[in-house]
Amino acid sequence: MAVNSLLSGAIVMAALVAALFFLRFWRQTRDRFFLYFAVAFMLEALHRLLWALAPLGDADAPLYYLIRLASYVLILVAIINKNRAPPR
Repeated sequence: MAVNSLLSGAIVMAALVAALFFLRFWRQTRDRFFLYFAVAFMLEALHRLLWALAPLGDADAPLYYLIRLASYVLILVAIINKNRAPPR
């Protein structure tokens, strides 16, 4: 259990660092692509944090997977919007 908590903490930290990285790029460019990715990584960090803190029997609740689904949908929306946008 201690190893799982350690790895979950590392994944949460990595996702938050990635979110901050994309937020920095969004502040510089104001491109929604980076904002969508930042929010997606924040949702991924939230998912991992809630999953790590959940009781053993509650880890398969739909809420955890809906958060992860929202994160992946945001990434897909960002990619689709970036590819459909007219060139500047």
